[in-house]
Amino acid sequence: MDTPSIRRVFLDFFAQRGHTVVPSSSLVPDDPTLLLTNAGMVQFKPYFLGEKPPPHLRAASVQKCFREIDLEEVGKTARHLTFFEMLGNFSFGDYFKLDACRWAWELLTTGYNLDPDRIWITVHESDDEAAAIWEQEVRVPPERILKRTREQGNFWDMGVAGPCGPCSELLYDRGEDFGAKYRGGELDEERYLEVWNLVFMQHMQDDRGVIVGDLPKKNVDTGMGLERLAAILQDVPSAFEIDSMAPMLRRAEELTGHRYGASHSGDVGLRVLAEHSRSMAMLIADGVLPGNTGRGYVLRRLIRRAARHARLLGVEDLVLSRVTEVVVDTFQEVYPEVGRNRDLIQKVVEKEETRFEQTLRQGLGILEGEITQLRKAGERKIPGDLVFKLHDTYGFPFDLTSDIAREEDLEVDRQEFDALMSEQRQRARAARAVEAEEGPQVDVLQRVLESRGKTDFLGYERLALDTTVVALTQGLVGAQVLEPESVGEVVLAETPFYPRGGGQIGDRGEIRTDSGTFRVEDTRWGIPGVVIHSGTVIAGEIEVGQEARAIVSPAHREGVRQSHTATHMLHWALRSLLGEHARQKGSLVEPGRLRFDFNHFEPVYPDRLAEIEEEINRRVLFDDSVHAFETTFDFATSIGALALFGEKYGDHVRVVEVGDYSKELCGGTHVAHTGQIGVIKLTHEGSVAAGIRRVEALTGLAGLNHLNAQAERLRKVAERLKTDPEHVLERLDRTLETLGSLQAQLSQRAAQGHREEVKAILASDAVKSLDGGYRVVVSRRDNESVDQLRKLAIALRDELGSGVVVVGSATDGKANLVAATSRDLVEKGVTSQGFLADGAAILGGGG
Repeated sequence: MDTPSIRRVFLDFFAQRGHTVVPSSSLVPDDPTLLLTNAGMVQFKPYFLGEKPPPHLRAASVQKCFREIDLEEVGKTARHLTFFEMLGNFSFGDYFKLDACRWAWELLTTGYNLDPDRIWITVHESDDEAAAIWEQEVRVPPERILKRTREQGNFWDMGVAGPCGPCSELLYDRGEDFGAKYRGGELDEERYLEVWNLVFMQHMQDDRGVIVGDLPKKNVDTGMGLERLAAILQDVPSAFEIDSMAPMLRRAEELTGHRYGASHSGDVGLRVLAEHSRSMAMLIADGVLPGNTGRGYVLRRLIRRAARHARLLGVEDLVLSRVTEVVVDTFQEVYPEVGRNRDLIQKVVEKEETRFEQTLRQGLGILEGEITQLRKAGERKIPGDLVFKLHDTYGFPFDLTSDIAREEDLEVDRQEFDALMSEQRQRARAARAVEAEEGPQVDVLQRVLESRGKTDFLGYERLALDTTVVALTQGLVGAQVLEPESVGEVVLAETPFYPRGGGQIGDRGEIRTDSGTFRVEDTRWGIPGVVIHSGTVIAGEIEVGQEARAIVSPAHREGVRQSHTATHMLHWALRSLLGEHARQKGSLVEPGRLRFDFNHFEPVYPDRLAEIEEEINRRVLFDDSVHAFETTFDFATSIGALALFGEKYGDHVRVVEVGDYSKELCGGTHVAHTGQIGVIKLTHEGSVAAGIRRVEALTGLAGLNHLNAQAERLRKVAERLKTDPEHVLERLDRTLETLGSLQAQLSQRAAQGHREEVKAILASDAVKSLDGGYRVVVSRRDNESVDQLRKLAIALRDELGSGVVVVGSATDGKANLVAATSRDLVEKGVTSQGFLADGAAILGGGG
């Protein structure tokens, strides 16, 4: 049975039993506690935790999963994988153990036709209920039902306080070719292969792992590894030889010239190439790009580890992108995002492998030399300072050094490495340390929050309103009065001022009372729920309890609105023209200016940048409407609204729609129509970190002024070239051509003069002959630059043959000396520095 059939049989089986078939979610989870999706239950986690009501009581899925924990084991065994597909069925307070056990047995024995006499069961030692179901309802012989402990894996929890419960595992006996028969004690995991795990979530535990009660609704969460099941059904020794993995293995054989099964070391390398290529393609297709932190670093490790194993197999060329081609061909039908991102996958992998080649060449030579010396000295531990030097100076990652050490049966001094890393971080913090301006006293704001509640923000509808001063602070303390010209913070009962957030800077303006005026220079959250207005009293004084008129600067707000809507349009254009991976990583929104950081693996070249600029300005001219509304998070995501990864959203969110093409969750302020932006001018594109690019732009009047300034500069250039702006390039090309010709003539004349000068010096008494046939030239040439002296010294040396040249120059009270020594004397230990040392010391300098 091939893998498409395995998926289909599974989903059809549970669909017939009332389950809603749910598509796989992304490998990048909508869960800030997880780096990558590591199980089928991840997308259903809010239902299990009771955070959201489930839309259906039963579900089934085939989920893409990634587990970094197994990365270093991949290739060494026949069953460890980083990427895998998990078949799962789920019950959210509906059926429980009896149906879960009966259906699992039925599907394995009738749907997949596995031999029931070779299926073993494990249950948690306390789960007599499950044990009775397996023995009495399913009719599994008691000798094939094993009770195991929590430590042996038969109990599931989230690692924190919350739902938990016992597990039942279904294992398949693969026969004596894979290990010894079970006779008590531990099972041989190669022979008795775990195929399916049934988790029964029925308890609650505290943060110490102690069960404190039962859940009001009991849930089922199951997971079956597709690759393991396929290996059994297709009767192959490992997951690497099933129909969906074998094509990558074959391509790896072709590219390396190694045959799978010929040697253990060769098999390890081929497995790594096949498995890691599949994993990297899947990650990139879901928007992950190589980086130095988080999931980006996981991808980088995959590529580096695979590239190094290719080199161990004797391959010098770039090979990984050629393996990922096969991954795309194999998986594009079942996961269309892989096919859509074919070009992106190839480019990212090839670029990262090329980059790693440079790191590998530098670091590997140093490390191999050190390993040789350690072996000679009988040592077995690589010093931490060397590992740190490789990491810090050459960019050679610690995990790669560790991998190599393990393969060489050596240890790494991790303690010394960590200590050096800690010292480096402390030095970096000290270098960055500045006197930070402390925020207002938290206690003051907390009392405001407790007594009056959250600050009401009314600035979407109004730029001015009447309100009340509820608190004042100065630095770390509260205040009753802000005196004339004093700096401080004002807290209002309601505010039209937008507090900075989501990249948008805070509003500016004025707060006026009967006794004074406060200029608002920034608006931000003091603590969650309380907005503070920072600034200066510019007239009179401000007191707590006064009625106040809060007025946002219209020009400031309008400039910010233009830039913020422009970031949404830019975000849409980047994803449309570069690929869905080009997601926002950060932004700054100011009046007339924006900065936008996004995921991308290479520069956005000028022609593509011009295409992006043209597209967003076309949308400005279309005068698309901009519409904002509040709704539930679930509805917003169901209509395609883009949520930024890592941001925390509540049950209710604000959606901003630009035309019919951009939908994002956003709390910022925006124009009503794109035509109000006026113009968006992209001014800069560059790198800010590995895999992250930055675009800067000007909007509105700032963009128009920039264009006018450029036009004026062009006019002045045309004027000086005595032409009109339309013909500047042609005139400039002709001028440069003439200039180049004149420079060539001057260079020829200078070279001729230089040759004549060299002949004159060599024919003068500046040349001294020494014993042994050597000659020395000493000559003074005033008003010559160091570069001119250097060229003269080298020319004299080359004409001299065997000898030393020393030339000096005095210019404006300063002296320079240059020496040049022929190669034969250098090989005998004569150095130019040696000749210059005494003379340079007399002149008060070095050589």
